[in-house]
Amino acid sequence: MAIFNEDTRKQLAELLGSLKNKVQIAFVGSEKDCPTCRDTYRFMEEFSALHDKLSLKYYEWQLDAESISKLGVDKMPGIVLLDENGKEQGVRFYGIPAGYEIHSLISAVREISGIPAEMPNDITERISRIIEPFHIQVFVTPTCSQCPGAAITAHRLALHNEFISADIIEANTFSELSEKYDVKSVPNVIINEKPAFTGSHPVTKFLEIMEQFQSKPL
Repeated sequence: MAIFNEDTRKQLAELLGSLKNKVQIAFVGSEKDCPTCRDTYRFMEEFSALHDKLSLKYYEWQLDAESISKLGVDKMPGIVLLDENGKEQGVRFYGIPAGYEIHSLISAVREISGIPAEMPNDITERISRIIEPFHIQVFVTPTCSQCPGAAITAHRLALHNEFISADIIEANTFSELSEKYDVKSVPNVIINEKPAFTGSHPVTKFLEIMEQFQSKPL
């Protein structure tokens, strides 16, 4: 049975619009020790079939360890978006990007395909001044209406600066990780292993924290 009905497929195709360049989707999973991998892969199969410029490749956790390491994936199910040349962009999803989170997925796909979101010059300049590695983790759930705002902002930061990577993590699927970071509500943002804030905030909030963390002068 299909996950998306005909009306949903049409709506999602309209949201994707006319992609400029091809986007490769790498899926990391396993038939063993991953109860959510099968459904998540089916979801991504149907999603990738919505546009001829989307492609999906499956990586088996135990068999493709070297490739998975290069993708920067450390848990499953993991989803990595790559550009048309197969270059990793620092954009990852862990767990199924369903519900409201499909908007985060569509936004990232469109931007990687070459349809950039408008951003003020002063913001892009501040992003370019980040010169140390930053790992952003955004904990979300499919029913959280505020979560896409935080997820999309995190991914845009990663797409604008190679020092930044952004993981969107489904909090219920990765409950042990949620417990580790004491995630009580979503969206919950962790930056470089330290709790940053909860809720959906503008990009300036992310930048203020990273600028404070950065040891080198801007």
